[in-house]
Amino acid sequence: MAEIGIGIVGGGYMGKAHAVAMSAVGAVFNTGLRPRLEMICATSPESAERYRAAYGFARATDDWRVLVEDARVEAVVIASPQETHRGIAEAAFALGKAVFCEKPLGASLQDSQAMVAAADAAGVANMTGFNYIRTPASQYARALIADGVIGDVTWFRGEHTEDFLADPETPASWRTVGDANGTMGDLAPHMINAALALLGPIDRLIAEVETVHKARPGGTVTNDDHGQMMCRFVRGAMGQLYFSRISTGRKMGYAYEVTGTKGAIRFDQEDQNALWLYRAEGPEATRGFTKILTGPAHPDYEPFCQGPGHGTGYQDQIIIEARDFLRAIETGDPIWPTFRDGLEVNRVIAAAMVSSTDKTWKAISDF
Repeated sequence: MAEIGIGIVGGGYMGKAHAVAMSAVGAVFNTGLRPRLEMICATSPESAERYRAAYGFARATDDWRVLVEDARVEAVVIASPQETHRGIAEAAFALGKAVFCEKPLGASLQDSQAMVAAADAAGVANMTGFNYIRTPASQYARALIADGVIGDVTWFRGEHTEDFLADPETPASWRTVGDANGTMGDLAPHMINAALALLGPIDRLIAEVETVHKARPGGTVTNDDHGQMMCRFVRGAMGQLYFSRISTGRKMGYAYEVTGTKGAIRFDQEDQNALWLYRAEGPEATRGFTKILTGPAHPDYEPFCQGPGHGTGYQDQIIIEARDFLRAIETGDPIWPTFRDGLEVNRVIAAAMVSSTDKTWKAISDF
């Protein structure tokens, strides 16, 4: 085993999640590389020092350049706002350092393209943070589809719906300013990534994107509240996707249905330790969806718990991401989802935004 110095840019919600993951991943997965929490960066010296003490980092800074350029920081985790991703990643790659970047990869398609170019030029490990697809249930769903258990896929329905801005009286904030912070920049990437992971590339789409609450206490809303799209996958299946931050009652509505010629799959992140599987076999009277509770027989479950049905949680998804990132650094082999996979999500979002304006179908290859 060897140590590797980790620097995390951003100490808030996701910064904490990644700090906890890096602290735990070696014990959970017995990784060959063992993270050393070297430095954390936040927006002020006071908050950086507070996060340092809380999470167990050796040092703190309020300047991401100091973190990236520090010799003891060997890999960088970007958990800061989207508009900062490109600059941090390019600086780290220029020094030959591995980078893990939270979704969306860049604040724009152009940013993402530049980040992929920098990653390719550096030739070092790079990953985009799509944690939800890493649950044991969704990993198992991916394997079932790939193995042809439900036959040829004909239809996909996916949503990522939450209600944190459903109340029009919720004050304006950073979330209500700028496309990267709207629903298409914030929530849509997760479900688009799931669609690509489960069914493969999207060929074309038509979309509608809308701001429902155009003004909130304290300011004007400059980004979108929800969006929908119909699509056709390269392999032929039809698709319908919906994304919303105003879906009253939905807390973590990352859910999908996949229909095939021999069966179907259903999943809902609000019940993340269960997968529903239908097999079109046997007498009609006995057919029905079977609820499968995840356990040690499913991907990446046993390292956390040996009891079937006991379940994994949100933080465990981030620990699985940390394991994959460390493995990519150790082996030198790309591990999905790389920056290029993050770029593919941005291309779909870019196509959807233009489609919403033009009211026409768009080919993803044009973006």
